Amino acid sequence: MTSIDLENLNLVFRVRQKQRIPFKDFLVHQMFRKSVNPYMEIRALSNINLSIRQGDRLGIVGHNGAGKSTMLKMLAGIYPPTSGERRVQGEISSLFELSLGFEPEATGWENIAYRGFLQGETPKTLKHKLAEIAEFSELGEFLASPVRHYSSGMLVRLAFSVATAIDPEILLVDEVLAAGDLAFQKKARRRMEEMIDRAHLIVMVSHDLEALTKFCNRAIWLDHGQIRMQGPTQDVVEAYTDAMNGAVPMAKAA
Repeated sequence: MTSIDLENLNLVFRVRQKQRIPFKDFLVHQMFRKSVNPYMEIRALSNINLSIRQGDRLGIVGHNGAGKSTMLKMLAGIYPPTSGERRVQGEISSLFELSLGFEPEATGWENIAYRGFLQGETPKTLKHKLAEIAEFSELGEFLASPVRHYSSGMLVRLAFSVATAIDPEILLVDEVLAAGDLAFQKKARRRMEEMIDRAHLIVMVSHDLEALTKFCNRAIWLDHGQIRMQGPTQDVVEAYTDAMNGAVPMAKAA
């Protein structure tokens, strides 16, 4: 039984206030035992309490910088929580950072293997998926060329084709429905619908509120790293849209 539970979870980043400091300043501050470049804390997620169960399709909405992508990366285990608990039952597959693991000097075929292995494939399991990945990408003979010769659209096609050749239990999705040109977006949407049908549990981030309403049965509204509202997708999307359009004051939204 797949599930995700987050209890009183907080995520805080510690970053230096300055990228570079003069060596002279460093020496002077060392003499007085003062930090010339102290840390500052950025609270990315605050007091997150959330339970997601098998069969749930959870959408995440929020303004730019609200913490949506950070939430996905925390769920994926890329960012460990600073405090609180993150409990996951099931194998996680992530669809974000699509071009991760691509080697510019290697061919398309070689990059299919590289990216596939990063996703947990083995030579045996990948062998049975190669033809389908190549066909979906529509790159044909270009797969024999180094990907540094690819256009950005061709690279997106290859990345999406490999990334979605998985059988997910828990699927995390970040804005990949906007991949490629219009014709490829239609194929990508159909592919995503098939994956959503197969996945046991899904968490999806998208600025396409119509897509979230279509695919997700639940949603949360993130506001400056905090869950401001959660519930049925239509209700959350309407409240978020009204707030963004100024129909209700931000401080009084449900």
